[in-house]
Order: sequence, then C-alpha cells, then structure tokens
Amino acid sequence: MIKTEPLVEQSQEKIENAPKSVVLISILVVIYNQVKEIKNIYSDFKNTFDKRFPGHYEIIFVDDGSTDGSDRLLEKIKDENSNVKIVRMRSNFGEASALEAGLQISSGDILVYSTSRVRIDPKGFVNLIDKIKMGYDLVIGWRYPRQDWKLNRIVSKSFNYVVARLTGLKLHDINSGVFVAKRNVIESLDLYGDLNNFIPILVYKLGYKITEEKIPQKRGTFRKSKYITEYFQRILDILTIIFLTKYSKKPLHFLGLFGIFFTLVGGAIDLYLFVYRIFGFGPIAGRPLLLLGALLFILGIQMISIGLIGEMIIFTHASEIKEYSIENICE
Repeated sequence: MIKTEPLVEQSQEKIENAPKSVVLISILVVIYNQVKEIKNIYSDFKNTFDKRFPGHYEIIFVDDGSTDGSDRLLEKIKDENSNVKIVRMRSNFGEASALEAGLQISSGDILVYSTSRVRIDPKGFVNLIDKIKMGYDLVIGWRYPRQDWKLNRIVSKSFNYVVARLTGLKLHDINSGVFVAKRNVIESLDLYGDLNNFIPILVYKLGYKITEEKIPQKRGTFRKSKYITEYFQRILDILTIIFLTKYSKKPLHFLGLFGIFFTLVGGAIDLYLFVYRIFGFGPIAGRPLLLLGALLFILGIQMISIGLIGEMIIFTHASEIKEYSIENICE
C-alpha cells in the first residue's frame, strides 16, 4: 500500500502552524479491566501532548471487553473531552484485534500505540515521534529502566536474544507493546491472534526502517511470568517467528525438512530390522525398535504430505499474499 504523508515529515514549526482541525497523531491505548488507572493514563497523555502538539492529536481508548466498569469511566472522559474516542469490544479479543479496531476509526498520519499493561511514561513518546520525523517508519519503545518482576526481565531478554539471532533484527524490547509508526506501515499488515507481538518482525520483513528508543517504565504492579504455560507460549512464539519470516510462502521447506529426517531415520531402522530378520539373526516382533522405526517413518510421510497440502493452499491463494512493500514508483 502506498500512501502519501504530507504532514508526517513536516518540521515542528509547520506542525504548530497547522490548522487546529487537522489531526496529525492518533494515540491508541488498549484497556482491559484497569478502571483504577484510566484517569492517570489519560491525564498523562493529555498533559504531554497538549504541550507539544496542542489541537493536533486524538486519543482512542480501545476497551477490550473490560468487566470492571472501565467502559463507564471512559464514556465520562469522552463526554468531557472532544478529542477522545472509544472503541468498545464485545469480548476480550486480544491486542491484535484491539489495534485493528482502533486503527479503523483513527485519522492521524502518525500512530502512537500503547497497551496499558506495561505502564510507561507517555512523556517518552515525544522522543519516539521525533525518530519518525527523522525518516524511520517504526520506532519501538524500549522500556528502560525496567520496573517489572526480575524473572519477567530475564525471560524477555532471552526471548529478544533468540529473536535477534533468528531474524537479524536486533532490538532490546521487541514485544514491549509500545511503538510509534507511520500509518501506512501498520495498514500494510494483516494482524490476527497474537501477531501484535511480532509487528517489528513483520515490518522488518517488508523492508521498512526500524529503530528503538528508550522510554521510561513506571513503577507499579505487573503481571508475573510464573506459570509454565507462559514459557510454552514463548516457545510457540519462536516457532511462529521462524515460520513467518522464512517459510510463510514455502511451508513444505519447513515441514518437509523434518519429514525427510524422520522418514530417513525410520526407514533406516526398518531396513536394519528387515535385514536382521531375513538373515536369521533373530525375531523382531514386539521389539521397541520396530515400533519406533514404523512411527518415525509414518510421521515423516505425514509431515511431507501436510507440507504439500500447505504448498497447494499457498499456490491457490498466492495472489492474495504479499511479502513485499513498494516504497516509491517513478514513471
């Protein structure tokens, strides 16, 4: 998608002289059961952006199915402030869906995104926006210094290290849930499920310019990564990264690699047992090795078959899948 951005690259003086009715910046904040923090979140954003971009921003609160009365408080804030919009989700659909819903009603050329679960200082967004004006397409907020649980930080650091090694995208806080981006960059993505965690990777894959900027994290109560299921989720996230960055249009290369390995190992075991029995070295019925060989062989064939089915699906819908982004066309 190609979209001109006449206002994003303007100097600060021109922004200050822009008509008051022009919204340059859309702030998207995802809320979920945080009624006690909403007022502070709003006032922090308002105080920060009133000083730097008075009259040229809007705040869009996306209530992702809160059940603690957040919706009523948000409606009260909206009634008192004309630059506030609210999106109320019917249920808790997740941040990817919330981001897409907020994007639909936003109008700014610059998108400021923040999930309230990370508790960052909105003043830091000014530095991220300055990076956008320097020519970057996406600026990730690097929470620094981190104030959350020490184990959270260890897990996050390990995850970022693995992602950097797999993708070549070296960021300190790739899934911070805080970023500033040009509108057309986010519009070029198809987000669903938990893909909001991989926005930097998806954007990097399309060839956009990405950087990061430190943003202060406030003290408070944070969710703790103390459940084993969260670590399994991290492993699945890493597999998702591998698949999205390298095999999204060639699933057979991903599944076929394992399929061929299992097939060869299983076939070798079965061949050994066949020769063992034919030459009368002994019986093979009931041997665990026989079961293992048969299992690996069948599993390998299945993985190759699934990869081929994936290739057929990709071939059928190849015209709908775009793995590139055009920066400019000169005719």
